[in-house]
Amino acid sequence: MDLSYDTVKDAAGRTLYCFTTPDGKQSPTLHVSPGDHLIITVKNNLPKPGAADSMVVDRSPSRVCGATRANESSVNIHFHGTNVSPACHSDEVIQTLINSGETFTYDAWFPQDEPPGLYWYHPHVHGLSEAAVLGGASGVIVVAGIEDLQPAVGGLPERILTIRDQKLPHGSPEGSVTPPIVPEKDLSVNYVPVPYPDYPPAKLTVKPNKKEFWRVTNASADTVLDLQLQYDGAPQELQLVGRDGVPTGSQEGTRKGRIIPVKHIVMPPAARAEFIVNGPSSNVNSARLVTRKVDTGPDGDSDPTRPLIAIQTDPHAAEPSVMPPKSGPPGPQRFDLLLTIPPTKARRLYFSEDDEKNQFFITEEGAKPMLFSPTNPPSITTTQGSVEDWTIENRARELHDFHIHQIHYMLLERDGAPAPVLERQAIDSVDIPAWSGTGPYPSVKVRLDFRRAEPGDFVYHCHILEHEDDGMMAIIRVLRPTK
Repeated sequence: MDLSYDTVKDAAGRTLYCFTTPDGKQSPTLHVSPGDHLIITVKNNLPKPGAADSMVVDRSPSRVCGATRANESSVNIHFHGTNVSPACHSDEVIQTLINSGETFTYDAWFPQDEPPGLYWYHPHVHGLSEAAVLGGASGVIVVAGIEDLQPAVGGLPERILTIRDQKLPHGSPEGSVTPPIVPEKDLSVNYVPVPYPDYPPAKLTVKPNKKEFWRVTNASADTVLDLQLQYDGAPQELQLVGRDGVPTGSQEGTRKGRIIPVKHIVMPPAARAEFIVNGPSSNVNSARLVTRKVDTGPDGDSDPTRPLIAIQTDPHAAEPSVMPPKSGPPGPQRFDLLLTIPPTKARRLYFSEDDEKNQFFITEEGAKPMLFSPTNPPSITTTQGSVEDWTIENRARELHDFHIHQIHYMLLERDGAPAPVLERQAIDSVDIPAWSGTGPYPSVKVRLDFRRAEPGDFVYHCHILEHEDDGMMAIIRVLRPTK
């Protein structure tokens, strides 16, 4: 398929970005199956930057992929959460650059054991990631087959909901957690804005008492969500069937998923959640999907409670597309039995900040904190086939969001205690709360699955993209095992 990378200014003066198809579709949803071969040709239509461009960054001469120097027009694509190869022309983001006027072809093979579920794509040029994602340049990837592991979704109406954030209009007050409470960023649902201060929610009309399958992506650059479905103010049960592209409970050796009932779901930037909802009856006066207040710490952003979607009932409401029924027994699962595999290596890492210099770091214990640069050597080297346990501390006074490319991990512990079943799943994004300034550092322990990782260089970082752009990212190298 062909995509162009375009930009416009909105009425509030904000710069918007979008991937567009030749027939004008914005950020199309990509539907693939395990084993598929996806070819995308991207044409960068952004204007060439002027002489005052402050973003010029050279790439390593021996590893150029596309343009050799980054500038304010540069773009690339990350296939977030997928297990696509980190090689050039595939899911490579360290060196890949598509500059103004240039065309670049992605040639991505999805593995045969790619878990069926929800993924997404977005630009990942270091220093420009936040602006591009705030500007709206993101889309969803659906890997087919979740109904074979979670047959309860078969035959249900399917809704794909993408929540994005963007800067408040020029002249708005700064974000504040004290009255008057002002969010750091505005939100939108499928590009329908839900702006401060009145938060007029997006509208959704459903048939009364109808079960539906909702697939939600937090495609925000910086905003943490805490989703809750409320009917007349009462929290409703969400039947969680997938997290970060992986059917819940599907990696336990049984080749079937497990439904987890929850009343709310915390979703840091980049997280995905797939769940079954029981639609409201016609007697419900107010049905809303809201995001609840998230405490991101004394130095963090303001993420207050606000509505996202107002749900109305109509027995004649048009239904979206319907999920297929279960088609057959699922095959081997990519992250199967990870919790039972003894780790081959244990590491300790930490997030930290230099507030005076506005510098952000992710560092392995014992190493010197270093700002990310695409010319940096790998900070960690491991081997295909290994399994590693990482304990990651947050030594900063704001929340951070750990993400690693190409693989998933299992969350084992929070602050030394076993993780709840909701989180003890194969995921690729996890929030680590802010440090209070005294006492132990908040931490998570995760088990990373390099058993089938494609060899090459890729990155791990905070997925609050303001932090990533300011240096909180590092390179890991996966080597082939020696014979």
